[in-house]
Amino acid sequence: MTDVEIGGAKRGRRAYSFDDVAVVPSRRTRDPEVVSVTWKIDAYECDLPVLGAPMDSVMSPATAIELGRLGGIGVLDLEGLWTRYEDPEPYLEEIAGLDAGASTARMQELYSRPVDPDLVVSRLREVREAGVTVAGALSPQRTAALSQTVVEAGVDLFVIRGTTVSAEHVGAPGAEPLNLKEFIYELDVPVIVGGAASHTAALHLMRTGAAGVLVGFGGGAAATTRATLGIHAPMASAVADVAAARREYLEESGGRYVHVIADGGMGLSGDLVKAVACGADAVMLGTALARADEAPGRGWHWGPEAHHAELPRGGRVRVRTVGPLHKILNGPSTSADGTTNLMGALRRAMATTGYSDLKEFQRVDVVVSPYQPAP
Repeated sequence: MTDVEIGGAKRGRRAYSFDDVAVVPSRRTRDPEVVSVTWKIDAYECDLPVLGAPMDSVMSPATAIELGRLGGIGVLDLEGLWTRYEDPEPYLEEIAGLDAGASTARMQELYSRPVDPDLVVSRLREVREAGVTVAGALSPQRTAALSQTVVEAGVDLFVIRGTTVSAEHVGAPGAEPLNLKEFIYELDVPVIVGGAASHTAALHLMRTGAAGVLVGFGGGAAATTRATLGIHAPMASAVADVAAARREYLEESGGRYVHVIADGGMGLSGDLVKAVACGADAVMLGTALARADEAPGRGWHWGPEAHHAELPRGGRVRVRTVGPLHKILNGPSTSADGTTNLMGALRRAMATTGYSDLKEFQRVDVVVSPYQPAP
């Protein structure tokens, strides 16, 4: 990719967001009814290539179960309110009603309560008893302390998710850093880890034995990592870079396939389409699912960054509820704004460009064509 000169002493890569690219129709088209959007990771086959982001405004045990029944995978935040309080509903209601100026401090207070391992077990058991795939997420900082509890509770997929996760983390003096390679090797369940935003970082994560790598920083509209830390990953380029690392690792490992999961920057159906076109096998959705009537955020959306004890980033973001979860995912849509029938849009895009499944659609042509919204 071409570098551009920032100044005499610094050059930078040109990178693209989903808004900067578009897919290109081909000579062949298909009927959307014969297009498949199924996705399989390890032993778990899903009707939809969708994971619900582990955020309290998006996933509760109930919404994780509903997403599982619809064909996706709901990922519980095992450091959220659901594992800190026996009944978190009053606190979710309170967060939704907070004044803007008081929301960060109050959320920091609510999330300062320790995680209860017994609640971790009971929340995961609730999802398991519903008969759907069970997935839970921890931050890298808490993975070592709580992982055994999570595995013993019967989790099917283990997610290690942070703003940026590396295979070579240097800990503070006296602290034992998490050795991802040893940790994943010793677990009996597949692990999805991230976020990563570059070819090198993703390749290192793949070499740890991860089943999937999250691309991006997640959080979407609920995070302001660029404003606070000066860090940003334009998602079209990031997904394409990590997809290239997947191809390199496939050859290096003699055929081991690691799934690329886009995580962030996908508030609308067109973003999801372009994530797959750039090389993603599946997507982790936050903002898009926070718009559901059933979402525990009650029309608000926030991520773990919003209540960080020392450096909060972002905060509550008001999102417009647009209907029940099944309508957001599978329609029918009654609006043309890309917030509902996400899977219908993906199928239509695949059919219009002539591809029959997700792996084929990753080969679709794309152009750099910055989106200009109508005035």
